[in-house]
Amino acid sequence: MNINTGKGTIHATALVAIWSISAVVSLPGLAISPILEKLDTIFPTASQLEVEMLESLPSLMIIPFMLLAGRWSMRGNKIAMLTLGCAIFLLSGLGSLLARSLMELILLGALMGIGAGIIIPLSTGFIVDYFTGDIRLRQLGISSAINNLTLVLATVLTGYLADIEWHFAFAVYLLPAVTLILIPALSHSKPMPEPEEGAQHRQKRMNLGVIIGLMLFYFVITYCSLVVTFNTSYLAVGNDMHSSTAGIVISLFFIAIMAPGFILGDIVRLLGNKVNLCSLVVMAIGLGIMSLSRPTEITLSLGAILSGLGYGVMQPIIYDKAATNAPPHLATLALSIVMAVNYLAILVSPFIIDIIGRIFDSESHTLAFTANAIITLTLAVVTALLYRSNRVLGSDD
Repeated sequence: MNINTGKGTIHATALVAIWSISAVVSLPGLAISPILEKLDTIFPTASQLEVEMLESLPSLMIIPFMLLAGRWSMRGNKIAMLTLGCAIFLLSGLGSLLARSLMELILLGALMGIGAGIIIPLSTGFIVDYFTGDIRLRQLGISSAINNLTLVLATVLTGYLADIEWHFAFAVYLLPAVTLILIPALSHSKPMPEPEEGAQHRQKRMNLGVIIGLMLFYFVITYCSLVVTFNTSYLAVGNDMHSSTAGIVISLFFIAIMAPGFILGDIVRLLGNKVNLCSLVVMAIGLGIMSLSRPTEITLSLGAILSGLGYGVMQPIIYDKAATNAPPHLATLALSIVMAVNYLAILVSPFIIDIIGRIFDSESHTLAFTANAIITLTLAVVTALLYRSNRVLGSDD
């Protein structure tokens, strides 16, 4: 079975291989979440710094190696890069299954960050190489959906596995083996050149103005959305909700991010250059609902769903804009630069949230949601003023 790419066709197995990369990139750090509360028992002598390194070191390693992978993609063999990244990731996962000390896990987490850093820009880079036009945008949406669906399913799975034996939580890190098995199918389906009328051929070099704008835009919306994952548990506990409520709300948030990916092309055709404006408004409303002084399970769920839907529309559009504002041979580099901002936001968001609390001298669990709703709404106002001419916030004609 062959799949239309807008440039020609590729075999369905090659498309599954590309999708499998999207599933892998959501995994770094995932297995840690179900066992965080057990670390004191598993490693009674662990320091707070060691625990923080276990969570943050993979992301710290991802950022520089994403940028290096983007650079290597200009002249290197992307299939070889993918093979190397998956092999490093898989080896770190196997090692984590056998680890006996926290320091071993920290070192293996750093190794995993290196492998993931190589893979992540390729997850969208291959889509840009193989697809074009509306078909590319649809595939970027599906890639984002697969990424978030894997995150939801794997989080549930690791929770069950960790209850059996904490080492089993790391079994999800073996997923790169699937990509390694499928790589030959990808290598046998060579991407066709970008059509002369394709958007990328407008660019003789990377449009740094647009790329920097996309980085800033992506950082702000990612930071604002992350409050749902970082602070929902505090809202639930602070309002005497059941301990499982936060997990359900966060899962709904990731499902909502996933959902628009399957119909992204239809959404863009419907909203045109107002798509970011409408998404920001929806996201701001969601965060505003979650900031209500007396939240309930229903309001938290509704707010998380709206926040996720808004973010889920904007994320793949940002990737598409990054690719189309660079010539074909620089597209993966442009993507790596923009995508690195996602991990930077993950690293700094807890610190920004803490700073906001200190500025307002408040320990209210709703303050971060209120502040981020205001930031998102402010960005929506700016977008309303500029979307007709600004290639980052609105039109990319």
